[in-house]
Amino acid sequence: MTPPRSGAAPAPALWALMMGNFVIGTGIMAVPGTLNDISRSLDVSIPQAGQLITAGAILMGLGAPVFATLVAGWDRRRLLTLSLLWYGLLMGLSALAPSYGALLPLRVLAVISPAIFTPQAAASVGLMVSPERRGRAITFVFMGWSVASVMGMPLSAWIGGAFGWRWAFGLVSVMAVLSAAWVWRAMPDGIRPAALSRDAWRQTLGSAPLMLTLGVTLLSGFGQFILFAYFAPYLQQTLATSATTLSLLFLWFGAFGLAGNVALTRWVDRLGAPRAVWLTLCLMALSLAIWPLGRHGLWVQALVMVPWALGCFAANSAQQARLVQLSPVLAPATVALNTSAIYAGQGLGAALGGLLIAQGQMLNLHNVGLVLMLSAMGLSVWAARFQNRS
Repeated sequence: MTPPRSGAAPAPALWALMMGNFVIGTGIMAVPGTLNDISRSLDVSIPQAGQLITAGAILMGLGAPVFATLVAGWDRRRLLTLSLLWYGLLMGLSALAPSYGALLPLRVLAVISPAIFTPQAAASVGLMVSPERRGRAITFVFMGWSVASVMGMPLSAWIGGAFGWRWAFGLVSVMAVLSAAWVWRAMPDGIRPAALSRDAWRQTLGSAPLMLTLGVTLLSGFGQFILFAYFAPYLQQTLATSATTLSLLFLWFGAFGLAGNVALTRWVDRLGAPRAVWLTLCLMALSLAIWPLGRHGLWVQALVMVPWALGCFAANSAQQARLVQLSPVLAPATVALNTSAIYAGQGLGAALGGLLIAQGQMLNLHNVGLVLMLSAMGLSVWAARFQNRS
């Protein structure tokens, strides 16, 4: 993995921002990875434990555009550093929570950081590189989420199974503090995207291509997290997976997720972001369509997960690049809204998945996810055609 080179964007800054997204992604996925242990240790049901995902996603979804406005004038070096320090503090307090009632609000406060860091890192990259390198630079920085799926989510699942979820949360806390120090050291001073005026928001919300593109993000996240949020209990129910086996499956999934994002980074500017998005959605839909085959054995399940993994994190990266390329001037607003759409989709998916599980429909989660993913594919095509006519 080689970050794009540009005189205005030194490689250390891009690596630091990618690491920040790795820490953010690891913290977000620590809950799905340790869901079984959280449920057991705090004596709550799986659907109730899943509300940690839903509540956090709602805050991130609503907060991203609000925070984008509130922090518009901040120097991004200071803003991104402080957001990681906040993450470290709240993840540490979450690890010490004595009950589910104490954990839930701490988790919600912790995810203020992802609502700030992820979109503002993307907006900063958009200002630090030349236009012809922008797509590759943004997808490189968002590769941190793919690396989190390779290392962070499996590690969280293994730590949760071996030592308990508190240790997994504590590890994220330590990594967040170290990452904050790296961002402070590597980021240049003076990176300040233009303030988001009312006119900028009006232009963004009034743009049909931008709004349709954001709808793709929402639907794809919704479709994924109906099942993705409950991978751990699903696999335990269907294949009786141990904590070690579960962490190895997450590692497998993450490795192909990283491979998909690496491939996207190399090809997104050649393929064009809209086509890249559609291809990643196709891959995820394929896995959802053949998902029941995974019940025939561990290796079959692992193979069924491959297309989903290849498209999962690459889709988010391609969507970020697509929005920035649609309107670089409006990037702080569109990337914030895209982050909202990602997390809103996650929250809706986790909520609906929990409701279906409570009704005994664990084995049908993939069917609902497939319908939503096919809808996202259709909307993506429509958005591209609308853009071409504009």
